[in-house]
Amino acid sequence: QVELVESGGGSVQAGGSLRLSCAVSGYAYGIGYSGWFRQAPGKEREGVAAIGLGPGRTAYADSVKGRFAISKDNAENTVYLQMNSLKPEDTAMYYCATLYTGSTWALPWPLASNKYKYWGQGTQVTVSS
Repeated sequence: QVELVESGGGSVQAGGSLRLSCAVSGYAYGIGYSGWFRQAPGKEREGVAAIGLGPGRTAYADSVKGRFAISKDNAENTVYLQMNSLKPEDTAMYYCATLYTGSTWALPWPLASNKYKYWGQGTQVTVSS
């Protein structure tokens, strides 16, 4: 069975950095198309970053552009989210997802939560001011 395990969350002060990891197992096709999402209390889940196949195939929410970077290690079946210059509004539970079911990689679909089949349990990120 497919399993996604996120790690790397924690509590940091504003301006700090965290690196999230998502280890994927049990999926024969690897981590080709994957994404990171977040959900704050009382808010809907939102797409943060996504990565496809080939160089430059990344997508970011406007709120994190220039601060967050998504990457992956295909050999390790792991997806990463480097988060810099963190702000209190970045506080949320962060989830990774894989197996993209969309027919195109054009925005907004890579950041749409209903376009991914497999999900992890999440890792909490708390940013204090």
